[in-house]
Amino acid sequence: MEFDLIVKNGIIASASDVIDGQDIGIKDGKIIALGTGLNSTSSSTTTIDAQGGYITPGGVDSHVHLEQPNCPMGDTWETGSRSAVCGGTTTVIAFVSQARQHDSLLPLIEEYSARAEGNSYCDYGLHLILTNPTMKILTEEIPILAKEHGISSVKLYMTYDPMMLRDREILNIMMASRKLGMTTMIHAENHDMIDLIIETLEAEGKTEPYYHSVSRPKIAEAEATYRAISLAELMDAPILLVHVSSQTAAQHIRDAQTRLLPIYGETCPQYLWLLAERLKATEKDHFHGAQAVCSPPLRETSAETDAMWRGIANGTFTTFSSDHAASKYHVEGGKKLGLVDGKPFFRKIPNGLPGLETRLPLLFKGVLEGRITIHDFVRVACSSPAKLYGLPSKGAILPGKDADLCIWYPHGKMKSFSLSNDMLHHDIDYTPYEDIEFANWPRYTVLRGKVVWNRDGEGLTGKIGDGRYIKRGASLLPGPRNIFVNEWRPPM
Repeated sequence: MEFDLIVKNGIIASASDVIDGQDIGIKDGKIIALGTGLNSTSSSTTTIDAQGGYITPGGVDSHVHLEQPNCPMGDTWETGSRSAVCGGTTTVIAFVSQARQHDSLLPLIEEYSARAEGNSYCDYGLHLILTNPTMKILTEEIPILAKEHGISSVKLYMTYDPMMLRDREILNIMMASRKLGMTTMIHAENHDMIDLIIETLEAEGKTEPYYHSVSRPKIAEAEATYRAISLAELMDAPILLVHVSSQTAAQHIRDAQTRLLPIYGETCPQYLWLLAERLKATEKDHFHGAQAVCSPPLRETSAETDAMWRGIANGTFTTFSSDHAASKYHVEGGKKLGLVDGKPFFRKIPNGLPGLETRLPLLFKGVLEGRITIHDFVRVACSSPAKLYGLPSKGAILPGKDADLCIWYPHGKMKSFSLSNDMLHHDIDYTPYEDIEFANWPRYTVLRGKVVWNRDGEGLTGKIGDGRYIKRGASLLPGPRNIFVNEWRPPM
C-alpha cells in the first residue's frame, strides 16, 4: 500500500482499549490502515517512531473563546489555534456571540466566520451564544444555521445582565433545538444570588479579586444546575452543563444521568488544579488574583478539585474543555479593566483564563498520577466531545477517520520541567499554571496527516491556514427519549 505517513511503535489509546504493536497508515489526510509492519510503496513516505509512547486522538477542545468581546486583549484565531496544536489539540469549537440588540444571527455568523477563515492552525467549528431568542430566530434562522452552516449547538446563560435568559426563554430554545437535534449548552449560576452578594460586598468595600469567589458560591451553581436539569426534563431535551466547578452541581448531573436523562457535563483544567486562594493578593502585587478570575470561580478546598477528578473517572463528565477565555494582565484594557483609579473592583475584571495549550498536558498529568485512566483521558478530551458535537471524522484512531494524532513521550523519556509562560505559544502574558511540574507533553501533533508540532525538532511546523471549518451534524450521543413528566407534550 502507499502511505504519506506511517506511525510505528506506539501504544494506540481509545476510550475503551489500548492497542500495542500496531502501526498507523495515513494517506490523503485519513487513517487508511492499522496493522503490523506496515510499509509503503512510495519513496516519499514519512515515518514517525513513537518509541513506545501513547498515541491518542488529536484533542477536541469544544469550549474556546477567540476574538470575542468578552476577552479584551485576548488571543486571535491565529495565536489561539497556534497554541492549540502545540498542546496536542487539532480541533476547537469557538463561539459566535449574539448581543441583545442583534435581531438576526446570519450577519453575525458571516462576520465571525470571516475572522477565522484562513487564520487557523487547527480545524474548527462554531457554537452560537443566544441572548435574544426571538421567535423569528428560533423558527426561521436556527434551522438555517443547523442545516446549511453546520452549527448544531447553542449556548445559554443563566447569569450576567447582558446575556442571561429567563426560564421561559430557555424553554423556548430547548423546544427549538430539540426539533433540530441540537445540543443546548448552559452556563448555570443563580443570577439573583450573585447580584445580591456583589451588592453587599461592594457596600462593605470588599472589592479585591478574592471576593469574586465569595460572590459566586457553590450553592448558586448547584441551584441553577438543578433548575436547568428540571427544565430539560420537562422538554425532554439534551443539555450540557458547561464548566462545572463544584461537587454538588456534579452530583445533580450524576443523579440525572442515573435516571437516564440526556444530561451531560463538562469541567475544565482550572477546576482540577487551582483553588480560590489563587485570587488573593501577593506581597508584590495586590491585584495579582485578577489573573485567576473566572466564572464559576475557583473553589475553596481540595474536596472540590478531588470531586472534579472523580467526575471524570466515574463518567459524570462527558467533555473536558479549556474554556480558553484569555485577557492579558500586564497591559491596559485587559484584566486591568478591574482597576479603577488604582482601586480593584472584581466585578469589572474580565472573566476567563488562558488554557488551550495546557489543557491536554494537565489532563495527561492526571493519568500519570493515577487519578484517571488513559481511557478516561481519551473519552473526555477527544472521543466524547466529537460525538456530542457531531464530528464523526474526529476523536478516534480508526480507518476512515481524519488522521489527527497526539503522540506522547515514552514513560520516563522526557526531562521533567516546571512550566513558565515563555514556553507557551499563545499571545497572553501569563499562565495560571506557572511552576506546575510536567513529566510529559505532546511530542508530535498531527493534523489530517500533516505534522504540525514536533517538540524535539522545529517545534511548530504547521502553518496559518492549515485549519479547515467543519460543518457539524447532530449529536451522536443519546438524545430525547420521548418520556415526559406528565401527559403534556411540547410541540414537536
